[in-house]
Amino acid sequence: MDIEVIEENAEDLVNLLKALANDKRLLIMCALLRGEKCVGELEDIVDLSQSALSQHLARLRRDRLVSTRRDAQTIYYSLQDKKMHYVMKALCAMTEEH
Repeated sequence: MDIEVIEENAEDLVNLLKALANDKRLLIMCALLRGEKCVGELEDIVDLSQSALSQHLARLRRDRLVSTRRDAQTIYYSLQDKKMHYVMKALCAMTEEH
């Protein structure tokens, strides 16, 4: 592990951790690890009102952790890229029993 590379990217890493430092956003991201979801599906998973969920999704979009796809009036969310997939897979694996 090259400390200089980490130092160069420290601000981005801190922002990532801040975005995930909320139980509801972490649940959203873990749900998206299993595949693309629409807002209604995410509402059921994280047990939030649509307005509260929208605020969390806006934060995740702003921080470029999720991407969106529109199909008519439905917006689908997914993890932004493979790097986010690996990060979330590692975080979610920490909760599994060994």
